[in-house]
Amino acid sequence: MSVNQLDLITEAMGLPEGHFYDLFIENYIIDTPPNMRRIEPFLFRCAELDKLDAIRRVVGAIMDNLLYSPKLFEIAEDLFAQERYAAALLLYESVAEAERYQHSERLAICQYRIFTIQIGDDQSRNIRAAAVFEAFVERLDEIDQLDALKDLANVYRSLRKWDKVDEIARKMRAKAEIQYALKHQQNDRERPESTLKLSRPLFVYISYADLLCAGVCEAQGDYQQALDYTYAYANLDWVKETDKDTQHWIGLFQHWAEVNTYVFKLLSGDTSVLTDYVEYIAASTNKADKEMVTKLLNVVLAANRYQLDVNHILKRFKTVIDSFVQQGQLASDMYSNQVIPEQFARLSYELAYYHLYRGTYNDGFKYLMYSMVSYHTLNNETYYINCIGLFEHFRTHAVPETMEKFSKFIEKVWLDNVEKGCFSDHRG
Repeated sequence: MSVNQLDLITEAMGLPEGHFYDLFIENYIIDTPPNMRRIEPFLFRCAELDKLDAIRRVVGAIMDNLLYSPKLFEIAEDLFAQERYAAALLLYESVAEAERYQHSERLAICQYRIFTIQIGDDQSRNIRAAAVFEAFVERLDEIDQLDALKDLANVYRSLRKWDKVDEIARKMRAKAEIQYALKHQQNDRERPESTLKLSRPLFVYISYADLLCAGVCEAQGDYQQALDYTYAYANLDWVKETDKDTQHWIGLFQHWAEVNTYVFKLLSGDTSVLTDYVEYIAASTNKADKEMVTKLLNVVLAANRYQLDVNHILKRFKTVIDSFVQQGQLASDMYSNQVIPEQFARLSYELAYYHLYRGTYNDGFKYLMYSMVSYHTLNNETYYINCIGLFEHFRTHAVPETMEKFSKFIEKVWLDNVEKGCFSDHRG
């Protein structure tokens, strides 16, 4: 019996989809020699119905034999392409476990996919996933390593692990420079085809490494070195390609260089560029919405660092700021971009700091609550504690309604931790 026939019988009997799947597994998979022509469509159907327990049973029944690894890997790749990530994860984990002692590219790809799927809004989980995957990067194909290193760097960047960002960015640049040189060797006609697997033009990995290194220097307070890296990725005259995609990316790097030149000068204390920077932000409001949070964060960082009055600027962008802060709580689970959710939370904290130290307590506590909720969602304990410290410093200025919101949220965090088993609950 095929799974399609079983589905027709189930429908005819008026029973829920997948009602007999456990019996199917027992009678046609566990009690008989595994037949991939029967198992493959069954796994796809289970993924479609989100029956993950059924997938676990099937995989557990057949994975004693390594001969099934290649086929399960193919199925996992198809499920991944269909964005059925939970089902794909089970298969990748099973194949990786079965081949854990194999020094194979397939094992490395499984670990890359597991890393990609697991990255989410929990930064503690993200750092564990990144640490595990990092050990497998070198086993990937030389071209695949570039996207893997890019993804790793972005995760470490969202975690503010700047030493890791610097290490990975330099490694990515070195590998990309080798591949770019090979691509343009006159006698090498196969290389260009191998680069088609990349998510971006090959030169991007070289320039993006400079952008990442500039971010590292910014975090370390070395703004002159950050500017040097910025000038490097702004100058792309060496790029040989002229296609439309290349021109798109060159335009992006020039845009990033322009805005970051303002930023590094501003954060280094050259406040004369603030007006030009704000006008630049205003001109690009509708062009790069995802970047707006970073641009506005830089304004508030400079205001807090150099005691600048930016009330007129915050008033000008109030609608944009409020919409982004609230989106930050909703969008923090997007793993395709790890940097933006963390910066939503940080923008809220810096806004809270700015307003509280200027005596505008209602706005200060409002943004502080946004930041606390976001950092709790991100499971970033350090910055969550910073939020509590800032609240305690200004506690005497909080109205009863604010105190009640704060207390309820702290209690909710405690109950969440009790529910997760982090702490015991001895209440009778």
